[in-house]
Amino acid sequence: MNGGNAAELPIFTRRRVAQTTLLVLVVLVAIYFLFPRLVGLGDALGKLSEADLLWVAVAIAFNVVAIVTYIALFKAVVGGDALPLTWKETYEINMAGVAATRLFSAGGAGGIALTYWALRKAGMERRDVARRMVAFLTLHYAFYPIALIVFGILLRTHVLPGDAPFGGTVVPAIVSSIVIALFLLIALIPQDVERRIQRFAGGYRRTRYLTRLAKGPATLATGVRTAIAYVRHPRRGALAVGGAVGFWAANIGVLWASFEAFGGDVPFAVLVQGFFVGMAANLIPSPFGGVGSVDAGMIGAFVLFGIDESIVFPAVLTYRVIAFWLPIPPGVVAFFQLRNTVSRWEAERAEKSPPEAYTSQSKVMSGSG
Repeated sequence: MNGGNAAELPIFTRRRVAQTTLLVLVVLVAIYFLFPRLVGLGDALGKLSEADLLWVAVAIAFNVVAIVTYIALFKAVVGGDALPLTWKETYEINMAGVAATRLFSAGGAGGIALTYWALRKAGMERRDVARRMVAFLTLHYAFYPIALIVFGILLRTHVLPGDAPFGGTVVPAIVSSIVIALFLLIALIPQDVERRIQRFAGGYRRTRYLTRLAKGPATLATGVRTAIAYVRHPRRGALAVGGAVGFWAANIGVLWASFEAFGGDVPFAVLVQGFFVGMAANLIPSPFGGVGSVDAGMIGAFVLFGIDESIVFPAVLTYRVIAFWLPIPPGVVAFFQLRNTVSRWEAERAEKSPPEAYTSQSKVMSGSG
């Protein structure tokens, strides 16, 4: 692993935090003040005073469970037998990654970059980091398309009660089926694809180019197979699968309690389907982790399912405040704790290096003498 200063990833600089804070405030004003007034719903933030605080407390408790299960999933897949991370170190990496994701990039890219940096600093090889991260993300998001298919079908066939618009049930189910099929096909990429390319490709330059090109699909396939292995072996994968299921279940619990806080009686299947359909807006490019796009997507999803707009706005706002914003301050703190942890890792390696270098140098000198 390459050495280097722990400050190689200066995500939380004062200037960047100030810029992000300003942009977030502008988007929040647009979503929760201007947009509700344009559609005749008044000030959505003003409705927060009507919330039942007991249900708000329940939502916060569910969010704590979501954080714990997310950390458990990470430790099971990325840590565990691959890297002896303590629970404290796992917490720091994950919470710092959460803050980086939500403040500085869309689709989780900021958190992925920070996690990669931390794992490399912890001593994990570059390719193993990539494989483990692919397995972690695959297992984490696997239940997303599965839920869209299951609840989309159950709603559309009226097995479960609730409105079942074509665009909110059938379309997501079809797209999710395609995504699952693609990942299953990726898992079929041979494990020795690079060796096969080296055998059949002619010419040194051509072989090197094709081998490099094959590294991405090969790593992706290995990661997907690793994720599938956790599901196929319950004893080995109990913590990982439980963490993945628990994370999504707890997030839906946060949303359920948020609706209940405003007297919203949302059918269970609609709650689940609306949640996942709305969260798909996180894929829309945003400079800071889906702020605005997810809010609007989730509001639009529940309006599509026929939920009263006067309940949707404050409920989604409450959900986003608890699930999205509350973890950010401890995440920023965890980032600085992680920097200290990385410095400790590097100091420990530095203590081991001089004796080894001295021994090697002594052997060379004695051999030349």
